[in-house]
Amino acid sequence: MTARLNDFTLDPVDWVAWLDTLDLDDATPEQVAVLEESLPTAKTSPYYLLLVQDVEALRQRSRLYNAVMYGPRGLARGDRELAATAVSRINGCVYCAAVHSQRFVQLTKNPELIQRLLDEGVETSLDARQRAIVDYAAKLTRTPHQMSTQDLAPLRSAGLTDLEILDLTHVVAMFAWANRLLQTLGEPVRKAEGVV
Repeated sequence: MTARLNDFTLDPVDWVAWLDTLDLDDATPEQVAVLEESLPTAKTSPYYLLLVQDVEALRQRSRLYNAVMYGPRGLARGDRELAATAVSRINGCVYCAAVHSQRFVQLTKNPELIQRLLDEGVETSLDARQRAIVDYAAKLTRTPHQMSTQDLAPLRSAGLTDLEILDLTHVVAMFAWANRLLQTLGEPVRKAEGVV
């Protein structure tokens, strides 16, 4: 039995599925193909080995995720990871917050900022651009029905283009869904205690 991880952390985190995952030895060629096109580590990930049981759903999910998070134009990768971390922090998704905070640090070399966000929440001290991104992500996550054109003004004042704002909106919307999917199918566990 593993101990559920409830605290936000920059440390690597594992995820354990509550439903049966696919044994890779039993995978069809189509399942192997979609795992290979999804993520380099998908063949060893309990999350992907659970989702691949619906091949087409995983294929579409992976294509969407890759386009939103790794698109070559628009919002900088670090800003996308900051938004993903903020949304995951608000939604209580410890696993996603850990993964995306680590990616933020890899891209920006700024562990202090992301650690504050994990420890203190989205209200922590940020520079003007980061504040605009996190505030927009927070409002869209918490109260999407209250969004208005006025919510774009701080982003534009911080220098974001319309394409960057669209990218940011895609990140926030995707993680509203992704966090809930992860949190209803399994749980985060400390790396040392996780199932590999």
